[in-house]
Amino acid sequence: MLPLPGGTQSLLGGQAEGPPVINVMFLKTHKTASSTVLNILFRFAETHNLSVALPVGSHFHLGYPWYFLARYVERSEPHGPQQRFNIMCNHLRFNLPEVQKVMPNDTFYFSIIRNPVFQLESSFTYYRDYVPAFRGVESLDAFLASPWTYYNRSASLHNALARNNMWFDLGFDNNGQEDDEGYVRARLADVERRFQLVLIAEYFDESMVLLRHLLRWGLDDVVAFRLNSRSAHSVAGVTVEGQARAKRWCALDWRLYQHFNRTFWARVHAELGPRRLRSEVTRLRARRRELMAQCLQDGVAKNKSQITDPQLRPFQSGQADILGYNLRQGLDNQTQRMCQRMVMPELQYMAHLYALQFPEKDPKHIPFLE
Repeated sequence: MLPLPGGTQSLLGGQAEGPPVINVMFLKTHKTASSTVLNILFRFAETHNLSVALPVGSHFHLGYPWYFLARYVERSEPHGPQQRFNIMCNHLRFNLPEVQKVMPNDTFYFSIIRNPVFQLESSFTYYRDYVPAFRGVESLDAFLASPWTYYNRSASLHNALARNNMWFDLGFDNNGQEDDEGYVRARLADVERRFQLVLIAEYFDESMVLLRHLLRWGLDDVVAFRLNSRSAHSVAGVTVEGQARAKRWCALDWRLYQHFNRTFWARVHAELGPRRLRSEVTRLRARRRELMAQCLQDGVAKNKSQITDPQLRPFQSGQADILGYNLRQGLDNQTQRMCQRMVMPELQYMAHLYALQFPEKDPKHIPFLE
């Protein structure tokens, strides 16, 4: 049996509330601050010697954009009985029966979503060279002015990042009938039944406080630095008219966001209350500032040309200028390890965990670092 993390003391003060939750499935949606959540989960797994459902072989995602299948997960004995894992958090298209083959019955399921206007803007910048619908379009506003000129429904798997992408990641049809109220409500109910929590990217700190409360984790377990974020100059503005068009074009994502924005705040008030929430958010932000001062050179994110350690350089995609970090010099070994985990980009951390978990297998190679 894998060891339980220590410290079952109440996260928010008071008496112990029970052992920490260690079986967690995070549906990693795209361009929603999900890379920062993934780092939190990877760190928790490594710190407490928990197993992670990692992509098989040389892959870096779990079959995306196709529906997830259990065979997309690496295991110690490929022809043995199906292995179960503690943590699952890599990109996949949700497929519950297959996920249940690799995760325990008591798994805590959660995800994160973002205002679809700005999620779409981020996807356009980041995946512009990858998504057929975005190629050759001057701007997101130009795309939204006439989306069917560029968007081919028959290529929906490859164009999934161009329309209702969060809906798609949840396993639904991103070209579904947004005008069919019964269909929309049924799918929202499906998400509510399966996921114990849906977080909101715009309220990331509040989300981490609530997540921490429900998982019974420690403060440092959910403190994180922003990862896979863009420099300000690579964030494009969207006109007021463009925003209205984006809500119509991604109407299913807009309904998803409106619904779970409401349920998130209802859950926050039911579980914590306003005063406790403010207090815990203040604590979280203070601890992040402490760790940034302790870990980071100049205490700020750097662009790709300024990052000195190749292992800490994030993957660059499309027209996005993805930021990373330099660590302070002269850190002791223990602090160095802690800080390095907090700033390690997604692909490098995945390869690191893969090597730890499957030392007998060939390591994952990251092409842009070679």
